[in-house]
Amino acid sequence: MLNSIMKKRRRKKAAAAPFPPEWLRILYRNVPYYKLLSEDEKARLQEHIKIFLAEKRFEGCGGFEITDETRVTIAALACILLLGRRTDYFPGMKSILVYPESFEVRDRYEMEDGTVVEEADDFMGESWALGPVVLAWDEVLESVADPMDGYNVVFHEFAHQLDGETGEENGAPPLEDPSMYGEWNRVMKREFERLRGDVERRRPHILDDYGDENPAEFFAVVTEAFFEMPRALLRRHPELYAQLKICYGQDPAARHGGGKSTSS
Repeated sequence: MLNSIMKKRRRKKAAAAPFPPEWLRILYRNVPYYKLLSEDEKARLQEHIKIFLAEKRFEGCGGFEITDETRVTIAALACILLLGRRTDYFPGMKSILVYPESFEVRDRYEMEDGTVVEEADDFMGESWALGPVVLAWDEVLESVADPMDGYNVVFHEFAHQLDGETGEENGAPPLEDPSMYGEWNRVMKREFERLRGDVERRRPHILDDYGDENPAEFFAVVTEAFFEMPRALLRRHPELYAQLKICYGQDPAARHGGGKSTSS
């Protein structure tokens, strides 16, 4: 109880602090999505950023130096996902590790015959359940360079964090009412299988192929599409768009198109 009260006080103090002019310049320079927000949404996002930065620790890896540009850019993109949600600030995640560029991750696999195989892959981002988010700074900058290409490594990794708040990353993040999960699961399962079929048969599709890996990756990929190419998503996948609109409490297609979407 005491911890909860103290946390509320700390957050209230952080939210009330002035938003530095340099931070605002970073938003306009590095976060194109910020310009699409209403004045009320901009004010709320600024509050979210201040609280996020007061609570999360940034660490530079591989010789990378953390700057205000790094912190504010990543915090803003992460907090865009929270604008319409009644949720905490990614409670399972305390730190963000930032590399200058893609980083190598080594995995060990045991084959059926007992042979241990070690593989190394280059990663652009990674999210750990009850652990850190790891990002490559050059990929963050690439993500914001074209805000309508459907690719955003920060949206992707922090969608995984939201997904994990239920205790399991399975493509079903916390929703306001448990009764919502029936329709959510129906639509998500159908759309996931649709993407898998499109990829397998090489049919044209707008979602990243990586989303066919599993339901958790599918949710992260469609989150990127929802915020970066919402009008195309609404047109091609209206029921999927409707579920994400409920999940995030936002209507990006209206922001991009100047009017309300017909999805509900």
